[in-house]
Amino acid sequence: MEDILNLPVQDPPCVEFSAANLKWVKVEGGRQGGDDIALIPFARVEEFVKGESSNAECPASFRIESRRKRSEGSISKPRVDGYLEYTLYWCSYGPEDYRDSESGNGDGSNVKPATGKGSRPGRRHMMRGCLCHFTVKRLYTRPLLALIIYNQRKHVDKTGAPCHGILDRDAVGTRAMYAPRISEDLRQKVMSMLYVGISLDNIIQHHIEAVQGHGGPHNRDDFLTRNDVRNMERVIRNSSHELHVDDECSVKMWVQRHHKHVFFFQDYSVSEPFILVIQTDWQLQQMLHYGNNGLMSFHSTFGSKKLKYPLSTLLVFDSSHNAIPVAWIITSSFVGQFVHKWIGLLAERIRTKDPRWRLSAFLVDNPSFDISTISPNSVDTIEEFMQVFVDQCAFMDYFKSQWLPHIVTTPEPLAAIETYHLRLKSKLFHEQNVNFWPRVDWLIHTLTTEFHSLYWLDQYSMETGYFENLRDDSFSTNAWSQALHIPDVNVMLDEQNLQLAKIISQADRTLAYTIWNPGSEFSLCDCPWSRLGNVCEHVIKLAMVCKSRQVARPLLAAQVYRQALLSLLQNPPDDPLVLEYAIVHATRLQQDIKGLEELSNSGLLQPLPLEVNPHMALNHQLFPRLP
Repeated sequence: MEDILNLPVQDPPCVEFSAANLKWVKVEGGRQGGDDIALIPFARVEEFVKGESSNAECPASFRIESRRKRSEGSISKPRVDGYLEYTLYWCSYGPEDYRDSESGNGDGSNVKPATGKGSRPGRRHMMRGCLCHFTVKRLYTRPLLALIIYNQRKHVDKTGAPCHGILDRDAVGTRAMYAPRISEDLRQKVMSMLYVGISLDNIIQHHIEAVQGHGGPHNRDDFLTRNDVRNMERVIRNSSHELHVDDECSVKMWVQRHHKHVFFFQDYSVSEPFILVIQTDWQLQQMLHYGNNGLMSFHSTFGSKKLKYPLSTLLVFDSSHNAIPVAWIITSSFVGQFVHKWIGLLAERIRTKDPRWRLSAFLVDNPSFDISTISPNSVDTIEEFMQVFVDQCAFMDYFKSQWLPHIVTTPEPLAAIETYHLRLKSKLFHEQNVNFWPRVDWLIHTLTTEFHSLYWLDQYSMETGYFENLRDDSFSTNAWSQALHIPDVNVMLDEQNLQLAKIISQADRTLAYTIWNPGSEFSLCDCPWSRLGNVCEHVIKLAMVCKSRQVARPLLAAQVYRQALLSLLQNPPDDPLVLEYAIVHATRLQQDIKGLEELSNSGLLQPLPLEVNPHMALNHQLFPRLP
């Protein structure tokens, strides 16, 4: 054990992994005559436990038998295998053995289960004497590493014989062939169905159809019973956001009971603010799926006037341009001020799951947000990039095509964010909830149950086609979806005069809405929805048409890019490579710039009418001829 830190840290590339994916080192001694040990990243312990539970020969469910924790600095001279956290996992088919009483050798009703620590009355039908168990130590001296000590890797009883799974002859044809409980994924699925109002009968019927669809039962999940669903109904019916009369105590209790959903927690103190970051397994999967090579947005400080602490959300966008919440942040301070405490940990969590995961762009809705935390030294990096990589033409073309367009975002994510904001507002700020607004525990409970389930159902319905009639209408009626239903013939656009365009109303064909500055990121419409400061379907439809006809104007970011090149020409740098790059590209862009100047001088690029959207007034004061 003195040499454990010399062992390689194993990090299998698969999402979930098991003991079969690791190389083990035998350590003499231990309870069974010798233990197997291995080092893995502590952040991947949960994936290891899931992988071990999916053993094909002996499906199992590992429960936490015991757990101990120490605080940092509590030991002056820690052992090399000393721990910050100690967790003992044991197969749920053991260690007690009630097979004899269950088989009829004696009156099972008169056999009382063992009492005291470790006894589990009510689960005797599962107890088959399995001795498989392992220990996980979060090392004191290396907190990012976990030492796995496998005390007994085989699912056997005290005689050494298989006691469940397909290797156990007595288990063939019974549930003991499969895992003892339904999986967490199925549990989340059924709970979400119940939260959105799907009846027990419909859940069971849907489950039967799904099992028949893949050829009959293959695991414990396929044996879902009405009693399983009733038990979850009972859990929902008896659950309450108020775990304690004191809100702070109630929140701490929730954190302790739902540690899998708590990504980061910092309790309030004199010097530190309250911070709670929530991310469920499902949200993590959506972040991995839709965030990779996509956009992520920060929706900040929601409810600052009504809620005890404002709510912020990390959002990704699905293929239908719906915003999906992938993390909720509740904090007593401005969220951008302390984002460094958790954003790095979140990035590390994502990289652990998928090292190739990358964002295309990160959108923020508050100019005071600490961008340097997300993109440290961004200005210096761009300057260095201009000087060092200027001769890499292919890379520069990639930068302009893949990154430059995202400096100023398109209308679709803006419309999706607005829809998310309204959905959040309608869910939380209903009059019947007014007495709960001052409590953080109510906000947490609502987000992680009913609100979370709405988004789960929408994605599940999109993927499978089931329960489409139960989807929230706002998911299928966002501005982007509505824009798709506007025929091109309803769009009146003069490509020679891009000052304005008109779109005939879908509801009233005698009415036409006017859109100023079509094709630009500052397009505005005079429809009622746009007048409230929102991105409407008419602006998005016009952007689609302008793009398809290749008449869209250059983005403001592209114009700023051109201006930077002209500045290089006017103030030549010392580096000849940078100057050469500027001359080549400025020459190429000179004609476009001239064309823009001609449009401006002709009066075609007019300032937006302030009466359309008063929130744009500041922009007009700063940029009186901004297109």
